[in-house]
Amino acid sequence: MADNGVNKGRRRFLVGATTVVGAVGAVGVAVPFVASWQPSARARAAGAPVQADVSKLEPGQRMTVEWRGKPVWIINRTPEMIERTRNFSEDRLADPSSMVPQQPSYVSGEMRSIKPEIGVLIGICTHLGCSPLYRPEPDAEGVGTDDWPGGFFCPCHGSRFDLAGRVFVNVPAPTNLEVPPYRFDSDVLITVGEDEETA
Repeated sequence: MADNGVNKGRRRFLVGATTVVGAVGAVGVAVPFVASWQPSARARAAGAPVQADVSKLEPGQRMTVEWRGKPVWIINRTPEMIERTRNFSEDRLADPSSMVPQQPSYVSGEMRSIKPEIGVLIGICTHLGCSPLYRPEPDAEGVGTDDWPGGFFCPCHGSRFDLAGRVFVNVPAPTNLEVPPYRFDSDVLITVGEDEETA
């Protein structure tokens, strides 16, 4: 049987080369398509955890870091501030035991924090999203209540929270201030946005 001038070796080479070029082309098209499914660098940064150094945060002072576009307050509570918060009359608080889940499960107790002296709260009022004022001093003027224990006052609509972020009764805010997920990386470094379990 005559081969009619057909070079089978050359045919196999051309079929193989075409297959390889086609596969490379398919991968070349697929890579940008699959990459487009990934979140952008800006989106990753917006949700990324942030680290805060509290080594220079004086007792009684507050610092602010930004996480997911929200202000996160870190408060260094003095022993007096802790005592005032713990001894504050619970009948003046709407949710003194934090029954509404506004904090991670590992944050419990009156101070709503891992360590009583360091509070970590999202600084946004749970009423309409205003940012309350930090009024840590007892009996501060202009907060609209007698026997003020120190805490946060939202002048927009009059919502009040104690130094643990627990909301007072009879104010517009429906729930306590939110506690974000956070962990201590050391005595002075806090990571906001990640739990200890995910570290």
